[in-house]
Amino acid sequence: MHVVITGGAGFIGSHLAEELLARGDSVTAVDDLSTGSLDNVAHLRGNPAFHLVIENVTHENVLDHVVRGAGAVCHLAAAVGVKLIVDDPVRTIETNILGTEVVLKVAARYGVRVFVASSSEVYGKGDAVPFSEDSDMVFGSTTHSRWCYACSKAIDEFLALAYCRQRRLPVVIGRFFNTVGPRQTGRYGMVIPRFVQQALRGDRITVYGDGEQVRCFCHVKDVIRAVSALMSEPGADGGIFNIGSDQQTSINRLAERVKAITGSASDIVRIPYEEAYEAGFEDMRIRVPDVSRAAELVGFQVTRNIDEIIEDVAAYFRRR
Repeated sequence: MHVVITGGAGFIGSHLAEELLARGDSVTAVDDLSTGSLDNVAHLRGNPAFHLVIENVTHENVLDHVVRGAGAVCHLAAAVGVKLIVDDPVRTIETNILGTEVVLKVAARYGVRVFVASSSEVYGKGDAVPFSEDSDMVFGSTTHSRWCYACSKAIDEFLALAYCRQRRLPVVIGRFFNTVGPRQTGRYGMVIPRFVQQALRGDRITVYGDGEQVRCFCHVKDVIRAVSALMSEPGADGGIFNIGSDQQTSINRLAERVKAITGSASDIVRIPYEEAYEAGFEDMRIRVPDVSRAAELVGFQVTRNIDEIIEDVAAYFRRR
């Protein structure tokens, strides 16, 4: 099968490209390199089954050319990271909503199956833990730009499901929960690469807020196996699937584990949200997925714990 990956030079996209090429598919990656990197796919560019198109996903003519004749589209291109979202809300909203609209429009033109990457952010401030795919969404005020990402991904989901129901486009939605691993940058606020880089440099490990926020981290290799399986499963059409780990850890404990595993002498310090992001910044206290739906349909399961994830990320930055 020929698969188009938007955001294919990004952190998750480059790992997915590897997975698909390894199983014998051909891949065209579309990426404007705004947050992706040529370094992520440098090792793939000599493979005749891999092609990279450097372009923004909102350019319909280009996307039409690469999607025509494809067997599937995996739509990963999006604004990413809390820091980027707070600093550049216009880019966040336009990239997420307009990009998804173009992908679905072109895919519907040729009847090409689409996987749409969504986010655990759509659960907002909900407290019905663990979050199931049918849980309600609870967002903060529109005066807090922090929620524009969650709302934009929710609109993406509504649009994808509308194409599925009204135009019979085969669509699968995956909600990612804190995907981490090699090639992820801490530049936009992602916590594990940021902590690891700080620890390796001997800088202060900066915990935002009180550090008692609870999160679940899933290795990118586990995530892309779920994506690959769902893209190949006809029974997933029209469905929404949580993709992530349900192993919980507080951010304080995460900082301690990073310090211990890297052997760092760094101090752990706490920084108020208003200093890290903006005045009035809101966050979720706990975010844990119910992954039983993906487990039942495609056998999804997590194979790496948090310590193994930290070790893998640390090894990556040491090599670089």
